[in-house]
Amino acid sequence: MRRNHKKGTGIGLIAFVVLLLFGIIAYKTIDLEKKVKQAELKIERLNSQVQEQEELAEEINNLKAYVQTKGYIEDIAREKLGLVYEDEIILESKEDE
Repeated sequence: MRRNHKKGTGIGLIAFVVLLLFGIIAYKTIDLEKKVKQAELKIERLNSQVQEQEELAEEINNLKAYVQTKGYIEDIAREKLGLVYEDEIILESKEDE
């Protein structure tokens, strides 16, 4: 009778260890899935930031090209310095006074 009792204890211990391992694996799987979702969200945010930076770089390049044009120089001369061409006639409205 003692032999049967020992076999039952051994099987119970093995079953407990298997269930414990299963629980640990399940916990780690859930934890990894959570980390994967967080990483995917971070990738989306970073991709969005990359796109914003690319748009900003394009805008800077366009502005850089515009600054080197004659039109930009004329605009600045008119706005900041009040310069005009010799043959231009300036009309001022009474609202500006």
